[in-house]
Amino acid sequence: MNSSLAVLQSFPVPRSTTNPYLVQLARGLRELPGVTVVNFSWRAALLGKYDVFHVHWPEILVSGSSPLKKLVRQALSVALLCRLALTQTPVVRTIHNIELPKDISVLEVWLLRLIDRRTTLYVRLNSETPLPKGQPSVIIPHGHYRDWFSRFPKAEKIPGRIGYVGLIRRYKGVEDLIKAFRQTTISHPGLTLRLGGNPSTREIGEKIAALAYGDDRIRLNLEYVSDAELVETITSSELVVLPYRFMHNSGGALAALSLDRPVLVPANKVNQALSEEVGPGWVFQYTGALTPESILQTLASLAEDAPRTRPDLARRDWRNASSAHKKAYEKAVAYAGQAPQLQKAMRP
Repeated sequence: MNSSLAVLQSFPVPRSTTNPYLVQLARGLRELPGVTVVNFSWRAALLGKYDVFHVHWPEILVSGSSPLKKLVRQALSVALLCRLALTQTPVVRTIHNIELPKDISVLEVWLLRLIDRRTTLYVRLNSETPLPKGQPSVIIPHGHYRDWFSRFPKAEKIPGRIGYVGLIRRYKGVEDLIKAFRQTTISHPGLTLRLGGNPSTREIGEKIAALAYGDDRIRLNLEYVSDAELVETITSSELVVLPYRFMHNSGGALAALSLDRPVLVPANKVNQALSEEVGPGWVFQYTGALTPESILQTLASLAEDAPRTRPDLARRDWRNASSAHKKAYEKAVAYAGQAPQLQKAMRP
């Protein structure tokens, strides 16, 4: 193994809209001795020199904003897979989502399956993430956002303010949050809801606006939310509600906890483990559909017994996460090119 490890990340040079998870990972890796981070471009991927390819959200590689751009990217993805196979370059893949995206083509599914077949080592963000049988993996918890948000001013908490911020996709159930909140109009007219995020489709945005129409307690911002506005929205809220219809790994929950605000999330094993990790009074769970009673009971619990210490996010320090990624890359290089029997013997 080379003393210096060059890692091609599947995201380009970060912009203001780049997921902070990716930016913090790249930054942390660059601070480690012996690691070089190469940001993604098709030229770098096909012609550049690197020891490991680390892919996040592989569906981005095979999609495009127009049919022509999509076709070109798919052809380039095939070329990249051929290069990786010929050079026996290991592929490390972080599993952010456990299901394939909805409404993608048969060709896209086929290409994503090919990327899976080329994957040497998987990075799981929690122990509940399923894997293809027999595949080697490591668990590296999603890092926190405390350092990332520290440069932005915090707002004063507003009693009775409920917040939601983040991309608005169908599976995130924002419609359910608005419906449940509107049922508190008579019993709790002093509650307010602040909701910000860019809808994934015009249809979803129009539906959200229609559901909120006529309730002056609801404030909408249906567009991209800057980090400064995200911090202001979360810290002004007494409770952040994430009404996801399916939740596995949630950067939104960690964003709220990083800013010392409690969250209400669907009950599942991942969220129960997060609750136990960060300490009492920070992660509240509801079973089934989100109801106004779930929101009101959580607010009552906070009023009666607010947490006295910050959430414990020690396991999610980016220095630890960066070092763990470096070890994962080294393990993937050790696996690459070896006989299947030896790879199997080395698996944890």
